[in-house]
Amino acid sequence: MNATNDMTYFLAAFVDELVKSGMENVVISPGSRSTPIALLMAEHPELNVTVLIDERSAAFFALGLAKTSNKPVAILCTSGTAATNYYPAIVEAYQSRLPLIVLTADRPHELRDVGAPQAIDQLKIYGDYVKWFVEMSLPQDTKAMVRYARTMAARAAGTALSAPGGPVHLNFPLREPLIPDLDATDLWTKYMESTKSVLEVNVGAYSISEERASYFAKLLKERKKGIIVCGEMPQHKNSAFAKEVINLSELLQYPIFADPLSGVRTGPHSKDTIIEGYDAFLRPDVVKEKLQPEVIIRFGAMPVSKFLMQYISRAGSALHIVVDGDGGWRDPTLQANYMVHAEEVAFCEAVGKLLEQRTTSEWLDTLKSLNDKTKAVLSTEQAESMFEGRIITELQALLPAQSAIFVGNSMPIRDLDTFLHNDDKKLNVLANRGANGIDGVVSTALGASTFYENLVLVIGDLSFYHDMNGLLAAKMQKLNVTIVLVNNNGGGIFSFLPQSKVEKHFEALFGTPTHMDYEHAVKLYDGKYTLADNWPEFRDAIVESLNQDGLNVIEVPTNRDENEALHRKLWKNVSQEMILSMEQISNEN
Repeated sequence: MNATNDMTYFLAAFVDELVKSGMENVVISPGSRSTPIALLMAEHPELNVTVLIDERSAAFFALGLAKTSNKPVAILCTSGTAATNYYPAIVEAYQSRLPLIVLTADRPHELRDVGAPQAIDQLKIYGDYVKWFVEMSLPQDTKAMVRYARTMAARAAGTALSAPGGPVHLNFPLREPLIPDLDATDLWTKYMESTKSVLEVNVGAYSISEERASYFAKLLKERKKGIIVCGEMPQHKNSAFAKEVINLSELLQYPIFADPLSGVRTGPHSKDTIIEGYDAFLRPDVVKEKLQPEVIIRFGAMPVSKFLMQYISRAGSALHIVVDGDGGWRDPTLQANYMVHAEEVAFCEAVGKLLEQRTTSEWLDTLKSLNDKTKAVLSTEQAESMFEGRIITELQALLPAQSAIFVGNSMPIRDLDTFLHNDDKKLNVLANRGANGIDGVVSTALGASTFYENLVLVIGDLSFYHDMNGLLAAKMQKLNVTIVLVNNNGGGIFSFLPQSKVEKHFEALFGTPTHMDYEHAVKLYDGKYTLADNWPEFRDAIVESLNQDGLNVIEVPTNRDENEALHRKLWKNVSQEMILSMEQISNEN
């Protein structure tokens, strides 16, 4: 047996089959034990290789690639703690249903649990946060074992893509020598009888029968007061889903409560039934009590809004239909009466064709009126100070169509929910809402930036600090991205939470001011830094960044106390308007 041939042909077959199974991108972090796989990936003519040193950043960068491409993306690292740094991104990929193929090199079996360096237990290291784990066999150059390597690669890609999508983990025990024969003339073709994949994994979609579509159409015909809730949807589904769900809502005269990540708020489609101000107008209890729906149809992940979640939870007497095209289980309110595993567009089409057009409904008109009043209040009360919510309003006006806005968690995603209003100009909205963490956001956004001509990341200072290592990708890969750094010198979200009332320890434990000068960090990664102290400077900086290559960071200094006060003032004004509207409705009835 030739050890070099064993390793070369076994691993080359695995890499080649990943490519034949639809994988186009791999993100590699340098290491010794993973050398043969890394070299073969770099050698493959149809594979895009990105090298990022920090494994945590690398995994989140790959997550951004998977989020935008709808194709499996691989990450490769060496043995030991390198693999543990993948964990946060793997959790996010699992929760967000994104197809990551996690490849970890490992010591061979005889070097495990004997005190060998850089050897930890990597078997099932990610627990239940991967859909599938396999400990690969030691490489062998035989027809049967090369076929095995190809089969495992095809299975990995197919499993990562099959509903619900998610990460898979393959652990490779490798013995020395670790240098493959890259000059082999049959590197990608040994034992291959054709150029096609040895195993095609067909990834289908959940359908809905005519009988079940008829059943749901009948249920909906009997109920006039309904709402459709659209949470986060995969980017590749946005346009088709928007068209069909709007058609369903117009037939039923049900308003659509559209989360900003649903893809429904912006674009050339009709928006007559789309409600986007619900997070503000659902805050008073009287609104939640008086506007009880008879039916709730829900698509996608749970929306960002806490008050929409409360509204759904209170509607205990309503008929709850959850449609999940990936066959998962998204019902944290525990209110579902029907869990429908059907592709979302197919469900809307199948049910919609069995419905007759309803005349304009008082129910829909009421909710549209509340929505209009809410947007009017939110638009008129924004001060000239550097109010964080206004960043979203300004960006929506400034960005060209088909641009992407990636938002960090905590306050940026909530401001997006409140201030991103319906618009015929299509904007692609992204976030890491699987586990809602603040780690890895910079890296994920940079991965996503490879897919869009213009991408703007809106991120808080703590989240930015958490992933400053991720900026290396922008420098090394020469990426074009604009980062709006909202700097309120600490954890702004905590000012809105109950612990803010415990003044004795609040600032030390939750406010956590860092007093960082981020200009130095930006220059470290060859980026352009701009401080925007007012809105004219902000607008000029955004426009300039969109016409300039490379990393552009625009810092917007804000005051946590002032920001909290203005948010609360806006919500109070909206609530007062809603209470008056509820009294008017009661008097009319």
